[in-house]
Amino acid sequence: MRGVPGTRRSLLQAAAIGALAAACAGTGLDGLVESNAETQPGQGGDVIGNGPVKVALILPLSAASAQGAAQSLRNAAQLAMSDFGNSSIQILVKDDKGTPDGARQATQEAIQAGAELILGPLFGPSVQAAGQVARAAGKPVIAFSSDASAAQRGVYLLSFLPQSDVQRIVAFAGSRGKRSFAALIPQNAYGNVVEAEFQQAANQGGRRVALVARYQPGNKASIDAAVQQIKGVVGSADTLFIAEGADGLGAVTQSMAAAGISSQQIQIVSTGIWNDPRVFGIGMLNGAWFAAPDNARYNALAGRYQSQFGAAPTRIATLSYDAVTLASALTQNFGTQRFSEATLTNPNGFSGQDGVFRFRSNGVNDRGLAVYEIRSGSAQAISAAPTSFTGATN
Repeated sequence: MRGVPGTRRSLLQAAAIGALAAACAGTGLDGLVESNAETQPGQGGDVIGNGPVKVALILPLSAASAQGAAQSLRNAAQLAMSDFGNSSIQILVKDDKGTPDGARQATQEAIQAGAELILGPLFGPSVQAAGQVARAAGKPVIAFSSDASAAQRGVYLLSFLPQSDVQRIVAFAGSRGKRSFAALIPQNAYGNVVEAEFQQAANQGGRRVALVARYQPGNKASIDAAVQQIKGVVGSADTLFIAEGADGLGAVTQSMAAAGISSQQIQIVSTGIWNDPRVFGIGMLNGAWFAAPDNARYNALAGRYQSQFGAAPTRIATLSYDAVTLASALTQNFGTQRFSEATLTNPNGFSGQDGVFRFRSNGVNDRGLAVYEIRSGSAQAISAAPTSFTGATN
């Protein structure tokens, strides 16, 4: 395959129908974009590439609260086009201003301009608005929101969904002989999502939920009360699931320490929100487990991104990179069926920068996740991410 000179490596594989959809990533990029991936000015946004198949990339480029993430996603799309080489797609970049109305208008403009596939938006309400327009036009959406309620048939989420994290860590704990689970979960939107998935996952396969204690984030009295509930089941429960991120975790672990709860007494587990150096430095979490994507490919991508754009990408930059690479690979390998439902929901899935993933017919995704253990200020993989989906269907 011709394209960016340098060492090649396979990035994305479509296993359905025995076909291989491979993208090529070069190393040592000099910051210049290949002629097939040049950025051109366009009405209502810019254009990346000049292939015959048009794909829209809808991002909150002018939303003050999301400009950094949006620009990182846009740059990652450009990097994917440069890495792929000879891509047959052209990306129409559109600004949704971070609002549903903006997403609706951007999607309409993109479809009128000939877009066959919509990548983005980032926010759940904008995904829903874009999805309404795209579905009416018979065009699929691959969006970046982690709000699973935005998913539906024809509107696929490529994002990191907490449901997958919960399933992976609970199943792994079960494989290590853990059978009785307690949970500390904040009273917020993230907590509501993970509690529902936790209750389902932890009550399967001979496992049981001993207690779920909810608390108000940032409220010491509420946190202390929830921790006291957990203290009452330590001994009968062998695993404690904590659904708190780095910003609020200090208060939770301080309350646990004051209550005499330690990682020596109970196995502590969590989701990918612990994939953060600030978490690794919390001493009482030494030996804790969490599920998250394998970081190896992301680290390589981040290095190339830094070289080309002079700054580090946001962690979600891989979503745009993989979406663009997927669109390019499917265009190259599946002809007129490139973006059909059957192609996009291939049960064997695809392999991207964060490992294997697949879209289900209801729009949510499955991801192959690794399990990490916190050890002396760092995280070490103790269970590798799977490299394929086997024996499963949509």
